[in-house]
Amino acid sequence: MRMMRIQDSWFTVTQIDEGTFAISEYGHWEKVHSYLLLGKDKAVLIDTGLGIDNIKRITDQLTDLPIVVLTTHVHWDHIGSHGEYKEIYVHAEEEDWLINGIKKLSIEQIRKDVARDITIPVPSTFNPETYTPFTGKPTGTLQDGDEINIGNRNVVIYHTPGHSPGHISIFDESRGYLFTGDLLYDETPVYAFFPTTDPVALVQSLKKLTSMPNVTKIYGGHNTIGLEPGILTEVKSAVEYLENRNLVRHGTGIHRFEQFCVQF
Repeated sequence: MRMMRIQDSWFTVTQIDEGTFAISEYGHWEKVHSYLLLGKDKAVLIDTGLGIDNIKRITDQLTDLPIVVLTTHVHWDHIGSHGEYKEIYVHAEEEDWLINGIKKLSIEQIRKDVARDITIPVPSTFNPETYTPFTGKPTGTLQDGDEINIGNRNVVIYHTPGHSPGHISIFDESRGYLFTGDLLYDETPVYAFFPTTDPVALVQSLKKLTSMPNVTKIYGGHNTIGLEPGILTEVKSAVEYLENRNLVRHGTGIHRFEQFCVQF
């Protein structure tokens, strides 16, 4: 495999295989990852990061292919550079959020979150006092079961609500990679305590992941890049534990398991 090396002041690029890249923002407390998947005809970009800096600078270095942006969910830390791309898709349940703004989340809170705990220099273009999440009409909307073929590579959309109403996970059939956005990652709690979250739906979505065949790696929107599929066995046991103890509801707090945790 020919390794692609990119030096950048804000983004860190990790090459997963010859046609798959993680683009990470480790200088911010969220440790957000976006993912670029190269096909023969097009590329898919899963999320566009925080918007502190312009992710298109990186994707321009990685590919000349037309890029289709697939939005795991419409939260500010995943749509930061959406305005840089022509072709943007979002689940139908969050089309309104993309057009009119994220529901029940104030701009004051967003600006506070984007500005805190930054550990490396930010670009001169970034001003947290005027930072505003992208809004705009998507090219189209996605539904559960939709498939997108980018040439020798087929990705399947799974509607996995709970963290947000239109959250999706994306399965790359050719490689067995499962991109889980903010439904599943390690180290820090998966969030299901906002007013717009639904703990019951989140647990059902986690169950949906555990029944998926042929998963070789899991790529979440934060923290570790590339979790082993064995975490799905733990997730299955964890949701049974939570359901059996009537813990799947707002206000029950943080529930920690071996490889992941969730906050209701």
